[in-house]
Amino acid sequence: EGAVKWVEEAEIIFEAMGCTEENKIALGTYVLREEANQWWKNVKLRMGAGGIVITWEISKESS
Repeated sequence: EGAVKWVEEAEIIFEAMGCTEENKIALGTYVLREEANQWWKNVKLRMGAGGIVITWEISKESS
């Protein structure tokens, strides 16, 4: 699936850049486009409304 491939590619980039856990979500969501960006907005609304702090690991589980 496209989302799984995107996550795998993002994790390769994170490792190469030495990206911290705190920066993974910011960098990962920065490059989202079109339907993926809409999906992310929906995740933020759903999870953020419940007071959940969204981490990279949580965002992967939501894909």
